[in-house]
Amino acid sequence: MSNVANLVTTIEGIDADNIPEEIIRSTEPLVIKQLVGKWRLVEMAKKGDEELATYLKSFYNGRPTIVCKTNPESDGRLFYNANLTRLDYESYKGRIDETLDAILERSNQENPPGYYIASNIIDTHLPGLREENRIAIPRAPGAHVDPEIVSIWIGSPTTASCHYDALDNIACCVAGRRRFTLFPPDQVANLYPGPLDPTPGGQVISLVDFRNPDFNSFPRFAEALEHACVAELEPGDALFLPSMWWHHVEALEPLNILVNYWWNDAPRYMTSGMNALYLAMLGIRDKPKHERDGWRHLFNYYIFNGAENANGKIPAQARGFLEELDETTARKLRALVINKLNR
Repeated sequence: MSNVANLVTTIEGIDADNIPEEIIRSTEPLVIKQLVGKWRLVEMAKKGDEELATYLKSFYNGRPTIVCKTNPESDGRLFYNANLTRLDYESYKGRIDETLDAILERSNQENPPGYYIASNIIDTHLPGLREENRIAIPRAPGAHVDPEIVSIWIGSPTTASCHYDALDNIACCVAGRRRFTLFPPDQVANLYPGPLDPTPGGQVISLVDFRNPDFNSFPRFAEALEHACVAELEPGDALFLPSMWWHHVEALEPLNILVNYWWNDAPRYMTSGMNALYLAMLGIRDKPKHERDGWRHLFNYYIFNGAENANGKIPAQARGFLEELDETTARKLRALVINKLNR
């Protein structure tokens, strides 16, 4: 957005195989200039879209994937119909090679549709590609921690409406230019989130049209913009994006490709935070305000201030679920919740 003055902090001279740990421990976004500038993908992109498409096709194993097709009238924005009851673009099972061809053919068409393949797992559809194009995330090893999810995003000029992800992320711009407009998690109310279902890509999105914001309908968006920052990525650049930060993503060239690494250092036996949110809707949200206020204090005490806050005066043998969870206690807690919900 042209009226966002703040730029994301940029760092340079980082080797893709030796990323400092302090980068992934940052609580704010960071642009890492030319982190993947030596990738084969980036080298092929500099030769041209046709050469890049041919390179990608050489790894494709033919497995179908989900392709999004936008109407020309949407100008590539992935959004809703007028009453927010369904998405305003078509999704279908297609092929990566045919989608690449369709994107390349758009330049010869008047008012063409847009195409978008989102978050396609590289190893399932493009085996071998990651070996030639990789970074090393400096995570501490852990038996109960999942490995990174490495995905590729392929599309014509498209806009992913502002949303958040519950995973840390290094997004590597391979082809085309990408503009990220970013907001810290505390700006959620000023971004006017839409329905929880349906959603583009499974994540709730802002209802504000960033290209033409209606400040009469969304007045608090003006305050959100005061806290926003922008990252402009060229091929070879990367963005570290901490989990829960809201981000609006514009792909700006005829062919745009991004590879991202997602990870979460929480143990895999922990459930999704969305499950807790849904349970809180069921058990707390519609109760009287004085009860909600009471539960807010309890959540701060037991949840948001950490296990050590709530168990400090209780002997270890008596802490039960108040102790930091392990795989065994997590399984017991899950069974307890399921049993109580089924009563």
